[in-house]
Parts: sequence; structure tokens; C-alpha cells
Amino acid sequence: MTAASLEAARPARLDILGWIATTDHKRIGVLYGVTALGFFVVAGILALVMRAELAVPGLQLVGEQTYNGLFTIHGTAMMLLFATPMVAAFSNYLVPLQVGAADMVFPRLNALSYWLFLFGGLIILSGFLVASGPADIGWTGYAPNSTLPYSTTTGTDLWIVGLLLTGVASIFGAVNFVATIITRRAPGMGLLRMPVFCWSILTTSILILYAFPAITAALIMLLLERRFGATFFDPTNGGDPILWQHLFWFFGHPEVYIVALPFFGVIGETIPVFSRKPLFGYRAFVLATVFIGAYSMTVWAHHMFTTGAVNLPFFAATSFIIAVPTGVKFFNWIFTMIGGRLTFPTPMLWSIGFLFTFLFGGITGVMLASPPLDFQFQDTYFVVAHLHNVLVGGSIFAMWAGITFWFPKITGRRLNEVLGKAHFWLWSIGFVITFLPQYQLGADGMPRRYADYPADAGWTQLNMISTAGAFLIALSVLVFIVAVVEALRRPPDAGPDPWEGNSLEWWADSPPGHHNFRTLPPIRTERPVFDARQAARAEATARATASDARDAGPAPAPLTSDEEAAAADGVPRADGPGGT
Repeated sequence: MTAASLEAARPARLDILGWIATTDHKRIGVLYGVTALGFFVVAGILALVMRAELAVPGLQLVGEQTYNGLFTIHGTAMMLLFATPMVAAFSNYLVPLQVGAADMVFPRLNALSYWLFLFGGLIILSGFLVASGPADIGWTGYAPNSTLPYSTTTGTDLWIVGLLLTGVASIFGAVNFVATIITRRAPGMGLLRMPVFCWSILTTSILILYAFPAITAALIMLLLERRFGATFFDPTNGGDPILWQHLFWFFGHPEVYIVALPFFGVIGETIPVFSRKPLFGYRAFVLATVFIGAYSMTVWAHHMFTTGAVNLPFFAATSFIIAVPTGVKFFNWIFTMIGGRLTFPTPMLWSIGFLFTFLFGGITGVMLASPPLDFQFQDTYFVVAHLHNVLVGGSIFAMWAGITFWFPKITGRRLNEVLGKAHFWLWSIGFVITFLPQYQLGADGMPRRYADYPADAGWTQLNMISTAGAFLIALSVLVFIVAVVEALRRPPDAGPDPWEGNSLEWWADSPPGHHNFRTLPPIRTERPVFDARQAARAEATARATASDARDAGPAPAPLTSDEEAAAADGVPRADGPGGT
């Protein structure tokens, strides 16, 4: 055996320094994804502790102060350390591949955004290490609860600083995605030939550039008030606590679509592939994406109906209207499947699960957009159930679809289908068991953010069911981890295009090389790889037909009129069998 073959046979060593110093968009995407999933696990553990505490009345595991810290960090981590960075993970890995670029426009800025996110998240979690505990103000950080003297823990200051860093990271990433999509598209790829995922990321990035400066300003104001004597939110000194709510929700409701629109794009990629059809109404889908982005900037105050400080008819109307372009997308997805040759591997199961759960969340969202109903359900578990139906149904179901769909591209290996389907069914059943009872709890008046509830309120049974569902969700995540480990222990077995996909990432190797592509196919539609695959099949068919024709020899010349008459009398043709 030669030295070269011995070297090739050795297991690949983890290039730790290379990963730390990387500016490759694919590695940065993987770093974002793994880190975001790590924060997801942390936030999930906090949720399990809260659900265990709420299973029965009384304080069993934690006190009220600790419980406040748990739901604050759980919400913050899920929204801003998991969901938003997971968008960045998919975007970093896929956008350059889908537009046919070698990398992002600003690779070093891309790397900086990841490290800002990582350290910002660690600073937020470091609140658990200080004597006074983590931030205890809820993930929305409402003033005056978040100001002194109502929140005295140092963890709140760490929460502010950490969120400032993660917000700047998101802004840097958005600038990079917009610049890459606008300037780095391959020849032939006009805006209306881009994959719908790229359209979703372009719209999301513009939303980030509008929304994140508002929360960044609010956090700076809050830090100045807590540590330097400013009075932005102190009504006794000319401030206004409602100002925080306006600034927060001007960011917070677009944030819902910042973490939903990219995953709408994911579903727009998976369903056509497993329906063997182009996306129904591609241009309508793109237009609906843009309309959702625009309308999302007009609905923030529906979170503030009960303050009495906002125009109820206006914000109710805009909240109803935004359901229309979302409904257009449902028609796109459903009509893509109708008449298609459907197959149901794990990514397609997650895509269909997304349709059901997000639809339920959207319907309850329309209910909460009605001020009279919102007055009834405000700060109850109905809102908790709705929020999770929208964010888990609209983001995490689609995230699992995207991970299982692009896992072969990222690693060169397909996930085990048996484990993948077990993950799907455990998660889906656990999700319904967890959050469906919470709608009834909210309708019965159980308030959220309380560590305890009366034994005679009639809420115990529903809380026990909800807690059982939460642990079933946790079991499903363990199955996913087992599936990933099992796949990574196998040698690469997925080719460049294991699903017979449509967009350019399926033209590259699995995993792609450093600069992504050796060649690019002609781009004449929004499905260039499908077009190239069809052209190759047509060419192969033509070659096979020509080869068969050559093997059969020259075709006999047509009969003349004399030969036709002779043949009728039984006389052999001169150049045929038996001729001379």
C-alpha cells in the first residue's frame, strides 16, 4: 500500500483552527446551525422544567423567582438564539449555492456576524452564573418591570448586552444576504428565475434592516436607564413605559415573519420536488412573500390592544389583511400537490405537518386580531398555544423539513428513513398533546407566566396532559440526534442530486467543494437543474434511438410500382430475402 493510499484511508481529522478562522459560507452555515440547535436544546430543557413544575398545583421544583428566569431565557433563546440564527444557518449555506455564486459578497463580515451571535448568546446564558440569577423580565422585557428597582439582577444587564450583540449580528447578516442576492446571481438568473427560498431570504433581510434597529435602540435606552440614570420609560420623570412596547413590537411582530418567511421558502422548495411538479403560481408566491413583508410592518400594535393606547380598528384591519397573502401561499402549496406524483420521504412528511400546524396557528391568530377576543385571551395560555402553533408550526416543522431535505447536500449522507419517520411522528403527536390543551386552559382563564395555580381551578388534568406531550417532544429530539450520529458514522452515500431537485445547489457535489461549482447549467427557468436533467435524458434517448437504428442496418428502399405488382404475384424482391 502506498503512502498516498495510507493517508487517504486515515479518518479525517477535525480541522478546529480551520473552522474557527473560516470565511467559507458553507462552514459558517453549519456553525450557525449547530450552535442554534445547541441553544434550542438548552431552551427545551428549560421548557421541560417549567412543564414539570406546572404538571400539578404547588411549587415542586423551583420558586417564583427562578421560574421567572426560566421563562425569560426560554423565550429569548427560542426566538433570538435559535429561530433567527437558524434562518441565518440555512441562508448562509444555501443562498450562494442557489444563486450560483462562489461565496458571500462579504465573507469576513459573515464570519464576524457568527461570532457576535455566539458570544451574545453565551452572555445571555451567563446570567445563570451570577448570584442574583438570569434575567427575570420575560422575553419581551416590558418596562417598568425591566427597570430598577423592579429587576435588580445583573442577569438583566447581561440579557441586554447579549441581545445587542445578536441584533448587530443579524443586521450584518442581512446586509450580506441582500448584497449577495442582488449582485452575485449567475448569468441567466433574473430575479424571477430565483428559487423561492432566495426570495424569502431577500424579503426577510430587508425586514431585518427595518426592524432590528428599533429593538437595538430600545435596548440601549433600557441600559442607559438602568445604569446611567436616563428616564426614557419612567413616567414620573417625563418618560413613558408604552414607548418600550411600541419599540419592542415594531421589531417583535416583523420578527415573527423574519422566522417564518424563510421557512415558507423551504416548504416552497420541498413540496415541488416530492410532487414532481413545478411550484403552482410561482409569481403569485413571490408577490405574496413581498406583501407579507410589507404588511408585517403595519401590525405591531395588535399586541397592545389592552393598553388603550393604540387605534383598535386600524391595527385589527391590518392584522386581518396579512392573512390574505399567507392564504395565497397555502393555495400554492396545495395546488402544487394536486395532480402530482407524490412521494412521502421524511422531508415531505414534515412539509405536510407544517401545513396543518401553521394553518391552526394562523386561524387562532385571526381570532386574536379581533380586539374583543384579544381582551378575553390576553396573557392567558391561549396566547401561549397560539404563539407555539405559529412559531413551531411555521418554523420548526419546516426547519426539520429543510434539515432532512438538505442533509445529504451538507454531509453527503441521507438520514435513516425509519429514524426520520419516528422523529416526525413522535414530534407531531407530542406537539398536539402539548399545545392543544393550552387553548382550553386559556379559554378557562389560566394566566401565563405563573409558577403555580389553585388546586380547585380545574386545570390540573390539562396541565398533566400538556406536560406529557412536552416530554414526548424531547424524546423525538433524541431520536433525531441518534439519526444524525448514525448517518455520520456511515461513508458518504448520496450523490449530487439524491432527491432529483430543481435548484442550483443540486448541481454541486455533495458536500460542495470550496468554491461550490465546477460548471453551471444553462438557466432559463426557476428550475435549472430539472431542465438540465430533462435535457440530458432527452439527449440520452436520442443517442439510444440513433444507436438502435445503426444496429438495424439501412432501411430497405421503398418498393417501385413494378415491384409492388411482382410482390403481389409472389415474386421475390431483388434486394430482399431470397433475391439475387
